[in-house]
Amino acid sequence: MNFDGNWRATVTDNPLHLVPGFTGTSVCVAPYSDGVEREKFLVETFGSQEWLWDTPDVLRFNPDSRELEGVEFRLPEESASAEETARLPVVPAARPGGLRAEEVREFRHRSATVLCRASGDTVLTCLRDLEVLSGPLEARIGIASDLALIVQHGDVVGWSLSNPARYLTTAFAEPDPDPPHPATQQLLGECLDLITQPMIYEVEGREPTAVVRLRAVDAALRNQRYDRHRADALLSLIGNMVEDYGSA
Repeated sequence: MNFDGNWRATVTDNPLHLVPGFTGTSVCVAPYSDGVEREKFLVETFGSQEWLWDTPDVLRFNPDSRELEGVEFRLPEESASAEETARLPVVPAARPGGLRAEEVREFRHRSATVLCRASGDTVLTCLRDLEVLSGPLEARIGIASDLALIVQHGDVVGWSLSNPARYLTTAFAEPDPDPPHPATQQLLGECLDLITQPMIYEVEGREPTAVVRLRAVDAALRNQRYDRHRADALLSLIGNMVEDYGSA
């Protein structure tokens, strides 16, 4: 299986046994609970990682076993249109599996650029580009619970997260083990609308209807009496936008 930079890995029978955390802008599956532990983890592993202002996807491997130990994927800033999403090929069922690097060296795996949202945002599919929609998808490798790499022509061309509302949390915190409330699922969709293109342009331009919608979502999250951990995660997601653009 090919990643960017002519870097390769083989699929193993050992998926990550850690629970994904979804902040609304990124998905993280890794064995650290704060920034200090994260820095130590990056030093002790190899693979693709952020560097200064460069923000590729993060995939880190154990230098001894060459097994995958953690990932961080960024949600694209652009949502595909309904017409484009309708072109998404049939996605194969995910096969649980881990990864083993073929060699110990650093590489850079670029982040996905386009987000395809299933009805009700039950599945988020993040692709390298829209050209992926032109051909069949070969496989999905389930590297963690509900998180899978998407493979086309032997190349990793994206990833998908099923049941994203279930994994909503703030940075470094484990998600609530209880199922999400239906209202949380709906508010997640509202927040994804607000933070991705094209609506984010309307918010940043302080279009009155967009500002009203932003403030309504903020109020709904603050007044939600249940599923508070996930509601707080969504509040963190749109908090700066409310502060910066919350008045017309």
